[in-house]
Amino acid sequence: MEICGTHTVALSRGGLRDLLPPGLRLVSGPGCPVCVTPSGYIDNAIQLVSENRAHVATFGDLMKVPGASGRSLSSLAGTGRVKLVYSPHELVEIARETRSPVVFLAVGFETTAPAIVSALLEARDRGAHNLFLYTAFKTVPPALRFLLSNPGNGIDGFLLPGHVSVIIGADAYTFLESAGGRPGVITGFEGLDMLLGILTLLRQIERGESKVQNAYPRAVRAGGNPRALELIARTLEPRSETWRGLGPIPGAALGLRPWLAASDAEKEFNIPPAEDHEPPGCLCARVIAGMSTPPQCSLFGARCTPDDPVGPCMVSSEGTCAAWFRYGGAR
Repeated sequence: MEICGTHTVALSRGGLRDLLPPGLRLVSGPGCPVCVTPSGYIDNAIQLVSENRAHVATFGDLMKVPGASGRSLSSLAGTGRVKLVYSPHELVEIARETRSPVVFLAVGFETTAPAIVSALLEARDRGAHNLFLYTAFKTVPPALRFLLSNPGNGIDGFLLPGHVSVIIGADAYTFLESAGGRPGVITGFEGLDMLLGILTLLRQIERGESKVQNAYPRAVRAGGNPRALELIARTLEPRSETWRGLGPIPGAALGLRPWLAASDAEKEFNIPPAEDHEPPGCLCARVIAGMSTPPQCSLFGARCTPDDPVGPCMVSSEGTCAAWFRYGGAR
């Protein structure tokens, strides 16, 4: 299983699956932050805008993700109350130029969390106290533990995410070496990186080993990025939230610490917990868990396309269904 959504896209774009021998199967894991965000989160964001309680700022991938009602934030783009950003640090000027509250949809893994919270701290330092975060940060190690707890998933090894590992470090995965673990290899994103990662995993499986190996040493250190980890520890705390397709995972999310409560959108706007709803016929939840491939979904390439998506796996630039559609054939 490749955990990272960027790996999924790179594998498909590079045609690497076609180079693999028979009997070796790669499945995609829950490594797309937009894909694992429950649909109720989108509904809550839409309600903030529809009720004119706040302006909402977001990365582009979230704009077309349907909520439980099938409605997306893109339907409100013409109101002027939904702002598209490319970098978290755009938020500082957006908040300073906007009189209304600005809620940023803070979706991501350990990779993006430091940049987003640093933008919040900068806004507070510059007197822009109208910026709020609606956090949906997820953390990878607890999700791996959750996958290991299901002995029926058939996973023999993990291609571990390169970007996340730059932040958290190779040592964050040592639990994979314990009893009941699986071999794990941290890989980069070039074709050769991923083929090396697959080969390293196969050698471990052949020897009956379960080790964590770093095949991306030019970017990943054992202890990760100390400054980013310190910032995460100072501003965010673990919490348990629902992952789309996987359900509630203990400690697999990050929320703002109490000293930042005044910038927490959930508290300021009394936002209810985000519930998960799957559209009828959509297999996105099974795709995220590595239990199905996109072509096994009856909606794939017919009712569900990047122009008219049903589930987030067809929306996100890191979504498995979008990658298969673009590079693996729609039908």
